[in-house]
Amino acid sequence: MTTTLTPASETPPEKTRRVRRPKAARAGGTLHAGPIAYVILALFTIGSLFPLVWTAIAASRDNQRLAETPPPFWFGSNLFDNLDLAWNDANLGEAFLNTTFVAGVSAATIVFLSTIAGFAFAKLRFKGRNAMMLIVIGTMMVPPQLSVIPLYMMVAELDWADQLQAVIFPSLVSAFGVFFMRQYLLQALPDEIIEAARVDGASSWRVIWHVVFPAARPAMAVLGMLMFVQTWNDFLWPFLVLTQNGNPTVQVAVAGLGRGYTPDQSLIMAGALLGTLPLLIVFAIFGKQIVGGIMQGAVKG
Repeated sequence: MTTTLTPASETPPEKTRRVRRPKAARAGGTLHAGPIAYVILALFTIGSLFPLVWTAIAASRDNQRLAETPPPFWFGSNLFDNLDLAWNDANLGEAFLNTTFVAGVSAATIVFLSTIAGFAFAKLRFKGRNAMMLIVIGTMMVPPQLSVIPLYMMVAELDWADQLQAVIFPSLVSAFGVFFMRQYLLQALPDEIIEAARVDGASSWRVIWHVVFPAARPAMAVLGMLMFVQTWNDFLWPFLVLTQNGNPTVQVAVAGLGRGYTPDQSLIMAGALLGTLPLLIVFAIFGKQIVGGIMQGAVKG
């Protein structure tokens, strides 16, 4: 009885057959969008830009034309006149300075405190850590309207009515900021780096300044941008504690435009457009750096 050995080179094809992956799934391959993807993206882009474009169109018309049917769908000739009238009527120059100061201080403080608290919840071991984190998350479920009355009573007791500190101090901390930084530092900051810094004799504050802050820089930039925009657009609380003739923010100043028996919608839209332009400029300047920071942090994590 003889046994025939089959060389490796003569192995049947069905045993050496390899499963080929699609071109788009291969390592280093590039995904190409089809026409349907471009149509969907175009629709989302148009839908996102429509409110801003409509605001500019309404600001370039007069109140009588806006009341007609159908409404205008192209720009008129009154844009710069309405912008100048809204700027002077609402005293938007002072409002811009006040809002920039309030939003800048609030965003910087939130980023600083949230990064430290997020590091503590993510990397430090102490009793009650999970319970305290649940409490922080639980505060995010409470509607902010419920705190308006006790907060206003506190501001009145401190005699801060119509002063900027009445808007700044309630917004110096953010539960969302703490949760956001904790989740980021859990992945972006390895424990080995912290242990190496402590072996070298670094104190807790030195670890924060030289290890935590550099590692959290992309998330800090994103959080700062989000908090700046949120504070800039905040309306309810500034409207309750500030007045248009005192120390108004942009939203309070714009709320006073077009008052009368028949509100001037074109003037209101002009003020809303002026209040939106600074945010668009800031994002146009720093948007690329923020997106690049997110990608850099994702690669490091």
